[in-house]
Amino acid sequence: MKILNMIRWLDILDILIVTVIIYRGLLIIKGTKAAQMLIGLGVLFLALLFSKYAGLYTTDWIIQSLWTQIVLALIILFQPEIRKTLAHMGEARFLPSFASAEGLRSLEEIVKGSIALANRQIGALIVIERETDLKEFIEMGTQLDAKVTRELLLSIFHPSSPIHDGAIIIRGNRVIAAGCFLPLTLSADISKAYGTRHRAGIGLTEETDAVVIIVSEETGSITTAVGDRIDKNVDMGSLRDFLTDNFISQKAKKQ
Repeated sequence: MKILNMIRWLDILDILIVTVIIYRGLLIIKGTKAAQMLIGLGVLFLALLFSKYAGLYTTDWIIQSLWTQIVLALIILFQPEIRKTLAHMGEARFLPSFASAEGLRSLEEIVKGSIALANRQIGALIVIERETDLKEFIEMGTQLDAKVTRELLLSIFHPSSPIHDGAIIIRGNRVIAAGCFLPLTLSADISKAYGTRHRAGIGLTEETDAVVIIVSEETGSITTAVGDRIDKNVDMGSLRDFLTDNFISQKAKKQ
């Protein structure tokens, strides 16, 4: 009882905050290579305790030397996870409005353009920005700022176009940039059948909340990705529902 009386409510709050931080951190690295690295660091820590207990002075000295560099090592090893966390923490923009008549037309143009590209088996990578600012990726591409149309999408991704490589980024009702290069996913859970285009699109969704549409030039199939959700072989109706759910429906829920 004396111990309980010594516990302040601030101590309980402190423990809860630390617990939440650790829990969220584990969720971020779950299923990634960082999780395996974390296990390796745990083994190293246990080896340190054992070497101290058993009197293995040389081993203890070596491990102690490694621990002096642990902060730098963590930053390097967990760079993708740290970047992802900071990106979500830095979200400052509001969900672009697609609820207007012009916005609905833009979504329909994206659907029509994606289907037209798929029918022609023209590879495409279409990114639609949401709350996370994609400025760093936009700056690496060719600046456009053009109205979203089916014809524009076909022109950009046509093999003869000088900017058909990379992704286009759409903000609101405008194509902001084309030829943008995205981070490739490092997840071991992604199918080996996916090429660079799919890995780039999925890689962006791992770091941001962007909505991504990927058209395969080999099969003409459409894949959609957002967060940890990936849908393959999407048809026109499913693509329209996907965009509606992620823009129109979610915006209505926030209002």
